[in-house]
Amino acid sequence: MKKAVMASPMAKRQLAKLGDNIKMARLRRNLSLRAVAQRAGISLNTVVAIENGEPGVSIGAIANVLHCLSLAEDISLIAKDDSLGRKLQDLELEPKKRAPKKTKAEELLDLIKDAEGSAKHSSAKSVFDKLGKLK
Repeated sequence: MKKAVMASPMAKRQLAKLGDNIKMARLRRNLSLRAVAQRAGISLNTVVAIENGEPGVSIGAIANVLHCLSLAEDISLIAKDDSLGRKLQDLELEPKKRAPKKTKAEELLDLIKDAEGSAKHSSAKSVFDKLGKLK
């Protein structure tokens, strides 16, 4: 048994509009439902479902019908101009901000504080070794 596809109200409106557009294209070409179904390799009921904008129709069936109507290039236009996606991508591409570099004086103060805190556990030589690395 086929599972029903739940479509949002907006999706239903868009599918209905797509179905109307496909139906109008078929009628402009003076093609019957049966002729389109045969050329697309799908059932007559599927063509009717496409023209009615039913959400359960496969994208492959829609693509076949568009191809029969010489509208296959329209498929490549779907989601082509993704302005929201581009904006989101641009936000992620901004350079990450780094913490400001410490000056030599700030590094020296940090080393002195470390040395004072570890004076109980380390020798004076190791403190001077750390201070020597600042040069």
